[in-house]
Amino acid sequence: MKKTLFLLFILSSIKAHAQDVAKPLTFSGYMETYYSYDFGNPASHERPSFFYSYNRHNEINLNLVFAKANYNTNQVRGNFALMTGTYPQYNLTGEQALLKNVFEANAGVKMSKKYNLWLDVGIMPSHIGFESAIGKDCWNLTRSILGDNSPYYEAGIKLGYTSKNEKLYLAIMYLNGWQKIQRAVGNQTPSFGTQVTYKPNANTTLNWSTYIGNEQPYILKKWRYFNNLHGQFQLTNKASLTAGFDMGVQQESKGSRVYDVWYAPVLIARYSATDKIRVAARGEYYTDKGGVIIPTSTANGFQTYGYSLNVDYLPAQNVMLRVEGRGLTSKDHIFTSDGQPNNQNYFITTSIAMAF
Repeated sequence: MKKTLFLLFILSSIKAHAQDVAKPLTFSGYMETYYSYDFGNPASHERPSFFYSYNRHNEINLNLVFAKANYNTNQVRGNFALMTGTYPQYNLTGEQALLKNVFEANAGVKMSKKYNLWLDVGIMPSHIGFESAIGKDCWNLTRSILGDNSPYYEAGIKLGYTSKNEKLYLAIMYLNGWQKIQRAVGNQTPSFGTQVTYKPNANTTLNWSTYIGNEQPYILKKWRYFNNLHGQFQLTNKASLTAGFDMGVQQESKGSRVYDVWYAPVLIARYSATDKIRVAARGEYYTDKGGVIIPTSTANGFQTYGYSLNVDYLPAQNVMLRVEGRGLTSKDHIFTSDGQPNNQNYFITTSIAMAF
């Protein structure tokens, strides 16, 4: 509660003093509240463990609140943001106490006068995927299974290049690990990431992101190789489509030539009926038989289909009201309903998001 009040104080201070701060320093904020009802009725109020956002049952809660300062010139840039909510509570459980409320903390310098080449260092949004922690920037209210189970953030060094026509973006990263600020004890292995984004026209974005690293102590080292592919397409003035596919492999044991494999396709269609009303439908599948990302201790591991429908209403440019119905069906009884094993899970979520 004290952290929430502190951030709200920062937001009010930002609003009061923003006009007195000269560019290139700017301030912004974001707040998203939600209510989710899980028809499985979990007694703990915690939804299934592979959800890391909007995951409290039958509570009015905060998913994410942050206050952000941004500094941007032709040669130098930086971001610093503090946050609170259930998003950091469940996504940053392995981080040091003082880092659990850091949303962003990075600085960058332009490395060339001729080319748009930047070196950024610090805690940054992940280079993987088309969904982010900021709900209003995503087509669906809740994140897809692949979105919730790949990195939201990363800590490291990024060298990024944007072409003069801004159609091509290339980046390479040295990272602390798979969604890690603090390295695991005993792990000195470097991790790397790459990203290629191509925009052939104003209506199409194609992306390929990769990750290579080890998430275990060195004596148990198991290499992980991961790919994220996605495309976003503006089909008409009102209709758009996102198609994504994640695939990863990880050694079963140190030095093994046998790998556990997981993969996940997702398809999202959105229709903007008016400037204020949007509708989005999602279909997805996630399989992780070896339990690398989502362990289940069941015979067939995690093999789950999902589908959802959400309606968004924008009463103002910076405000979004949302409601979403979602269902999941798994091969094994990985869910519970009134305390009993079940292979299905249904829930409804509503949210209000506001950007400052």
